[in-house]
Amino acid sequence: MATAILTVNHEAGLHARPAATFVKAATSFPCAITLRNLDRDKKAVNAKSMVMVLTQGVVKGQRIEVIATGEREEEAIAALRGLIESNFD
Repeated sequence: MATAILTVNHEAGLHARPAATFVKAATSFPCAITLRNLDRDKKAVNAKSMVMVLTQGVVKGQRIEVIATGEREEEAIAALRGLIESNFD
């Protein structure tokens, strides 16, 4: 299991295009990936589902926890961390 706690600094948070980019990246890995909005005390959801990611309601400045379990988990966390830290550029 690989875990990262990240702060989302994109103006739109994890909505619309940033969320689509995040989900697309997550689905490119064979491992299970979950996402949880730590600042809203939400339950973890499937990070490969656009609808589930949007239910987290992540806005700019909020912290998320991303957990990957399985094949290529470290690579998945690194890729998703890169997306968040680069503001999806």
